[in-house]
Amino acid sequence: MPPEPVTEAEPEAASASPAERARILVVDDELANTVLLTRILHAVGYRDVVATNDPREAWETFASALAAGRPFDLLCTDLHMPGMGGLELIERVVGAVPRDDFLPVLVLTADLQPEAEREALARGAQDFVTKPFRREQIRLRVGNLLRTRHLHLRLRDHAEHLEELVRERTIELEAARLDALERLAAAAEYRDHATGRHAQRVGLLSALIAERVGVPPDEVELLRRAAPLHDVGKIGIPDHILLKPGRLTREEFAEMQRHVGVGAQLLSQGRSQLIVMAECIAAYHHERWDGSGYPRGLRGDEIPLVGQIVAVADVFDTLVHERPYKRAWPVEEAVAEVRRQRGRWFAPRMVDAFLEVLADHPDLFADLPPPDPAGEPG
Repeated sequence: MPPEPVTEAEPEAASASPAERARILVVDDELANTVLLTRILHAVGYRDVVATNDPREAWETFASALAAGRPFDLLCTDLHMPGMGGLELIERVVGAVPRDDFLPVLVLTADLQPEAEREALARGAQDFVTKPFRREQIRLRVGNLLRTRHLHLRLRDHAEHLEELVRERTIELEAARLDALERLAAAAEYRDHATGRHAQRVGLLSALIAERVGVPPDEVELLRRAAPLHDVGKIGIPDHILLKPGRLTREEFAEMQRHVGVGAQLLSQGRSQLIVMAECIAAYHHERWDGSGYPRGLRGDEIPLVGQIVAVADVFDTLVHERPYKRAWPVEEAVAEVRRQRGRWFAPRMVDAFLEVLADHPDLFADLPPPDPAGEPG
């Protein structure tokens, strides 16, 4: 049956739908077919129609539009064309579209063989119309395909919006969690360290040491945030022991040692990498390289890496700041003490890294007050 005659293009409705504003690429090696299909599309309300009789030109046009951020919304193509067949064109076009996108392909062909339809659908086409086609047939098939694409784009945009909301909420929750952890560390420090900010200084120095021993950057940042929680277990130590202005008795020291277990328990069963690392630090930062530490008496590399790092940072910062039971040591004497404990209290390479940090950052402790000449270190 001959193609249905078409009238002149009707004026575009002012309230054209998104589908009717779609960009359509028409490809057929017969000029009469592209002219007829373009007229039908215009007549039913589609204005942005690009037609060509050369499939190679069609591919270049499609690729250029995609690269320019103005992709086509529908491809209408014949199958049997010289230079580049419709199947190859479909395969190229579908392969170029991003995975999260959907480009409908309508095949219009005089080939009535079932194999042709199966092959076209297998390559990525969504619908198959045999020639000669009718205006109403084109209107319905094109309309359905474009509505499907429009729905896909809406769903994709909605999904991206939801993902953005999730990202924002995740950032908010992470900020709230870090704030809670910092407040927890500050609460423990408030009871123990009159000088303040010990926890933050230990975090900074631990991160600098970690960089020196080759810890990956993302883990260095985790350590900077986790190390301030090393003494969180002191929340569970009575004030008369924690704040005693003098040496502890054996029984009192045993009670003080409980803070590592209390801290590890407080941080246990954490799901984030940060909490898991903080639990490890709380549990092992008082172990010593020679096995004389607590709570488990681990020796050498039995001690987790983060425990080895924080041990150096914690002791050094404690030495150079005043506590209820001691005066502040001069930096030079504190550094000398860390050197003396290389291979005994501390892992040798952590001491070496610590010394390199001090050499590279000579002003790291420049804000320390001068030691009290009336006091003795210790």
